[in-house]
Amino acid sequence: MRFARIARQLPARLAAGSFILNSGIGKWSADEQTAGGLHGMAVTAYPFLGQVKPADFARLLSAGEIAVGTILLLPFVPEAVAGAALTAFSGTLLGLYWRTDGLHEQGSPRPTQAGIPLAKDAWLLGIGLSLMIDGLTSD
Repeated sequence: MRFARIARQLPARLAAGSFILNSGIGKWSADEQTAGGLHGMAVTAYPFLGQVKPADFARLLSAGEIAVGTILLLPFVPEAVAGAALTAFSGTLLGLYWRTDGLHEQGSPRPTQAGIPLAKDAWLLGIGLSLMIDGLTSD
């Protein structure tokens, strides 16, 4: 029974995990300009991050993405745990989307052209919730 569940979840875990892991690896050695851009956007949505240096933020973000991606790719990590990690990660991305002016239409969740790259992270939330539900409801 466990094999069937792993096989059923494999496509979603591979797609999300490899995407996030690649993103984290790409940010690991972010230059000063890239780190500043990532940090500036994050601070807009989450002001408390202003206390963190841009280079440190980029490295922490990278480490978080590498961790979440790896958790998803390791089949022995329970689906509820992998789903919780992905749900938390995607929730922060969607929070960034919702709290940043100009990324969605006023009073609407519909993305503007500028918001499409972040709005697409809704699929990560769906995968995370599905993994959590599967893990919490399976025998």
